[in-house]
Amino acid sequence: MDLVLEAADRHLLTPYVYPAGWPEDEPCRQLLSLFVITNLGALALYLLFGTLSYYFIFDHELKKHPQFLENQVSREITYALRSLPWISVPTVALFFAEVRGYSKLYDNIEDSPYGWSGVFLSMLSFLFFTDMGIYWIHRGLHHKLFYKRFHKPHHLWKIATPFASHAFHPVDGFMQSLPYHVYPFLFPLHKVTYLGLYIFVNVWTISIHDGDYRVPRLLRHVINGSAHHTDHHLYFDYNYGQYFTLWDKIGGSYKSPTSFEGKGPHDYMRKLREK
Repeated sequence: MDLVLEAADRHLLTPYVYPAGWPEDEPCRQLLSLFVITNLGALALYLLFGTLSYYFIFDHELKKHPQFLENQVSREITYALRSLPWISVPTVALFFAEVRGYSKLYDNIEDSPYGWSGVFLSMLSFLFFTDMGIYWIHRGLHHKLFYKRFHKPHHLWKIATPFASHAFHPVDGFMQSLPYHVYPFLFPLHKVTYLGLYIFVNVWTISIHDGDYRVPRLLRHVINGSAHHTDHHLYFDYNYGQYFTLWDKIGGSYKSPTSFEGKGPHDYMRKLREK
């Protein structure tokens, strides 16, 4: 995140926003800047990719499904916009630790002992590490001690739209993002790669709520896509994973998507039209 902060300081904050005598590396200034940048960035990612997905990928016929709520889209957006600033508070604390040099993020490919192969391997390990972490956190949030208070709001949306992707209770939203932030404190990761992965995970989170169930046939039971996550919203105790089905299979919570068996929401809508 220090790359973003440096760019913001150089092009906007130092010349136009902050007093000339306020040092760029002063902690209070960095915290304030990170809070603004994090919120604007999250808002931009959510609204931009959510809107593109909603208008160009999401099947609007699903809005006629009996489990689609009245005014659901506006409710999803409102809930997300209210939650994002609160989610950003602990997130900014972790970004601040990164900026102050406590993580294992590095600037140059030469700083990795494995060069470009290290960058590629770190991308894969990031995905598998975060998939594992999110699986267990997500599954834990379904425990009766936590579900009603923190995770139930996200399950209001049985037939989700892309805008449901970030419509979490703030505690729920931060906890499920925690593996992304923990990774660079445990393992070396290139800074630009980290930013790219951060954007990717936000887009992926939107994509598994978009109602587009197409996955290459060979990967249907490997990739945790929108079909899998739709069944998670509908049937509650299945498909907790983020990218892959591995941990659901290990944990006994895997469910073959009903959409792949001709029993999903689109099939239900088709039968309604035929009547």
